[in-house]
Amino acid sequence: MAESSTPEPSDSSRPNPSREAGNQRPPAVRDVRGYWRANRNLIAVLLTIWATVSLGCGVLFVEQLNEYRIGRLPLGFWVGQQGSIFLFVLLVFVYAFAMDRLDRKYGVKE
Repeated sequence: MAESSTPEPSDSSRPNPSREAGNQRPPAVRDVRGYWRANRNLIAVLLTIWATVSLGCGVLFVEQLNEYRIGRLPLGFWVGQQGSIFLFVLLVFVYAFAMDRLDRKYGVKE
């Protein structure tokens, strides 16, 4: 039998999965330790704010806050029941915004 005379495709003509749009690797993070240090610091600050407002204003300083009113409810009750939840939701958005900035700063892509 005769051998086929068609040449083998060269390496440059073969499809390369790593070059395809969906298979590209994101560039490596420039400073992994710095990225995670900044992430941990951000989390620590936001959790401290939340704990201070939730525990401090809702429990420890409730008598002082009850001197003020929002509508007919004392401020201490409002902070304990509603304010800490609203603050938590706000801090989630702050965290998402700050992490987007941090990801851009360190070259992290999802």
